[in-house]
Amino acid sequence: MKFPIPEAKAPDIESMKRESDIPGLIGALRNPDIRIQWEATQALGALGPDAVPHLIRRLPTRKRQVKLGIIEALGEIRDTRAVEPLIRLLGEPSVEVRWETALALGEIGDPRAIEPLLPALRDPDRYVRYGTALALSKLGWTPEKNEDAAFLLLGLQEWSRLRDLGPAAVPALSHALRAHEKTVRVKAVEILGDIGDKSAIPAIIRALRDGDDEVRWKAVLAGPKCGIAPMYLPRGLSRRPRVRKNPSIAAFLNFVLPGQGYLYIGNWWGNLIFELDVTLTLWLFAIQGEQTTYGLLIPLYVILAAHGWYMARRLPEM
Repeated sequence: MKFPIPEAKAPDIESMKRESDIPGLIGALRNPDIRIQWEATQALGALGPDAVPHLIRRLPTRKRQVKLGIIEALGEIRDTRAVEPLIRLLGEPSVEVRWETALALGEIGDPRAIEPLLPALRDPDRYVRYGTALALSKLGWTPEKNEDAAFLLLGLQEWSRLRDLGPAAVPALSHALRAHEKTVRVKAVEILGDIGDKSAIPAIIRALRDGDDEVRWKAVLAGPKCGIAPMYLPRGLSRRPRVRKNPSIAAFLNFVLPGQGYLYIGNWWGNLIFELDVTLTLWLFAIQGEQTTYGLLIPLYVILAAHGWYMARRLPEM
């Protein structure tokens, strides 16, 4: 007889909030239900300054969801005691932690956070840059140089204003070409072309080697606007990563799973050959037996393997 497994009871967040059960609320941040995590965070934030020492003490936890909840709560409480512990989190490997930390420092509003936040405008992740730009704006930071203003605008992704800055925006846009996100790299190289300054040439050359074809094409269009002669563009493009289907893999797949080698190189009808092979193999097994069947089919598999290898070799480089 099977007995039903009872569902885990959801923690009573309201009760813990009334009783100021800070350890219980922090423990609720581990709950897999994101709604409960949010409710626990809001409850911790509502407890105010009394919760701050407990939250700071638990901040070094390795549990990312718990850490995010604690940072959110500290941002809601806005107690300046949290500034130094939060600053230490700006170097965390987790994108979400760095992003949330920047936002919390902005909410707390202590000017001590400005200097530690400035390097985060050059973070490789756009979410962290965005959170940092919002935080610095809340903290009342005003860039003294156009180059610093460009990094702030890059964080906010104010592309039209970056374009209006002209050559001063080139360092920030060049940095954006190292971004993980393709859309950011595409926009950055496009605006470098619109600005059309020779200082962008190293960035354009780097964009010609980008792993994404759209980024490379935008770089080809931007190059002449920045002073790169069109005849030099192919040399830059020749340094791009080469992507090509492996002929040996196509041959191997066609030999062991006939038709799948064709599918590997992008021919949908490879599945039809595979299904036909399965049907033919079963039919021959029933009539001729295993040994005779393999004797008849293996030469065919060798031919398919050779043809798959030949077709993969003829594919153009991407």
